[in-house]
Amino acid sequence: MHWNIYLSGEIHTDWREQIIKGCEALDLPVSFSSANTDHDSSDAAGDVLGPQCEGFWRDHKSAKINAIRIKTLIENCDMAVIRFG
Repeated sequence: MHWNIYLSGEIHTDWREQIIKGCEALDLPVSFSSANTDHDSSDAAGDVLGPQCEGFWRDHKSAKINAIRIKTLIENCDMAVIRFG
């Protein structure tokens, strides 16, 4: 069986990479997903819907698109690992 694992939580350390590399080293049948941890591209997620003249609306649209993506990934995962930092 192949497992889809969602990695959630703290974004200021490399804990995700450590888990991914450890699973690769053991050749485990897993794939990983997570929220977008790159601040610039996360903030720009709403730009596909067109430009905004105010920063608030850009942030609002990006947050909504990111939330849809995250919700979908969590609903489709077999397991979630959450780290609180």
